[in-house]
Amino acid sequence: MTDLINKPDASRLIFGLRDTGYNVKTAAADIVDNSIAAKASEVNILIVLHETGRKVVYFGDNGEGMDAAGVHAAMRYGAPVRENPESLGKFGLGLKTASSSVCKKFSLVSRNASDQPLAKLSWDLEHVERVKEWEMLSEPVSTDEEEMFEELCGETGTLVVWENCDRILSKDFEPGSTKEQAAIKRLADTLGRHLSLIFHRFTDKNDDRERNVEIMVNDSPVVPWNPFYPKRSDQVLPEKKQKLVIEMPDGSEETASIRAWILPHRRDMSKDEEREFARISNRAQGFYVYREGRLIQDGGWMDVFGTPEPHTSLLRIEFDFGHDLDDAFRVDVKKSRILFHPDLEDGLKSLLQPIYREAGNRYRRTNRSTANDTKIVDHSSSNKNIASTSNAATATVNSADATDQTAEVTNNLGAKIRIKAPVQSNVEAGHVHVDAVETIHNGDLWQPAFRSATEDGFVPSVLLNKHHDFYQKIYQRAAGNGFAVEGMDLLLWAFAVAEQNNTNSELEPIFEDIRSEISGNLRKLLRNLPDPEPEELSEDDAG
Repeated sequence: MTDLINKPDASRLIFGLRDTGYNVKTAAADIVDNSIAAKASEVNILIVLHETGRKVVYFGDNGEGMDAAGVHAAMRYGAPVRENPESLGKFGLGLKTASSSVCKKFSLVSRNASDQPLAKLSWDLEHVERVKEWEMLSEPVSTDEEEMFEELCGETGTLVVWENCDRILSKDFEPGSTKEQAAIKRLADTLGRHLSLIFHRFTDKNDDRERNVEIMVNDSPVVPWNPFYPKRSDQVLPEKKQKLVIEMPDGSEETASIRAWILPHRRDMSKDEEREFARISNRAQGFYVYREGRLIQDGGWMDVFGTPEPHTSLLRIEFDFGHDLDDAFRVDVKKSRILFHPDLEDGLKSLLQPIYREAGNRYRRTNRSTANDTKIVDHSSSNKNIASTSNAATATVNSADATDQTAEVTNNLGAKIRIKAPVQSNVEAGHVHVDAVETIHNGDLWQPAFRSATEDGFVPSVLLNKHHDFYQKIYQRAAGNGFAVEGMDLLLWAFAVAEQNNTNSELEPIFEDIRSEISGNLRKLLRNLPDPEPEELSEDDAG
């Protein structure tokens, strides 16, 4: 073989590159990347639906612009590397693959000086298919394009035009109909919302990390949306842990930065505040990854932690890196995904595990505090039953000391057995034998105690941990069924007093371990059962 040049089939490849994973939102964001790289301070996007159903999208910026040679280079698949390494562009493919993912014809119109003519080139996929060559079109700038350039760009800048937009809407409508107009309006709103997140550091005039860029979609300004809601959220990662040293494939080292935010619980916000500024959801938790200030991944745990679940929905991780780390993170063509090296995954898990746990605890504390206020589980029937049952096998309390939280009892192991347990006097009479409390901090579901409605006459009792999953997920759901609640109360009371009746100082640690193991197993068994929703705790539930 003498000729080793093996050119790709122009038609098959240019159509194949339409399916690189873009959607309209990510494609538009890639065009905006180019505008920002060209130092634009204004980017205008206009989606036009003609009466015939023809759809045209214009992207105009007031950036540096290009001459004819620059337009030719920019329209090349695999365009030359930009001089500025910090550019949001990376592979020289974004303009072409993003545009062709939405439309079959796209044009680039630009100039870098007001006294220069507009330069224009187009890719028409159907033309490439006909001529079977990588041949662009050199067509004159239309009057419409001149007007759009003047309106959206100004004297200098760049205009990208999408035509023959066969993939801009997810379904077909009657051309130019009211329904199609409504669909285009929804698309504009959705696009604006997407760009408000992706470029929020650029559009937020109060954020000095990036230069200011104004983005408009169909004449509506893109309002920045900061996913960390710093006005109300807590940044919980210590400053000394916010820098990560990343080893590159060649052995050199670069630095990334990380911050961790725990957002307020939705029950601590108004509905409008939650909807506009926090947007709490399972999908929104996890890593928000920025490359050169531009968001490239929003949400998800990227194999550092497991599947997103409600208890960690308040936690968002802000992860920043520059272009020097592109190879380490394997940035994709769309700049919408990175991959963490397994060693980095392990390091991030170790760094963030305490914060991940704290976010879950905050969610549960707020959720459960609300649940406890919403539905009070009634233990009075259990207390009456136990008080009237005089022949149950229990330890006899000889004396109890609230100061050192110990009691002397006579039990199955003998007389004058000293037991360490909560000792509580002057307890409300209806809560002496069984009571739910928020003071058990070791994770156990229940704890034996000695309680009295006065200063003496202490009796064996059981305290239930309001924060344990069993109490929140089982007791709370059973609150309307008195028999179910009483049955669980009596069972746990029986466990507690049996422990008191068969223990001493040597056996106490063994019983504690048994309680801890049972409580831990119950948490594991109930892990995938969600906390009850407010409607499950309403006063008119069945029972």
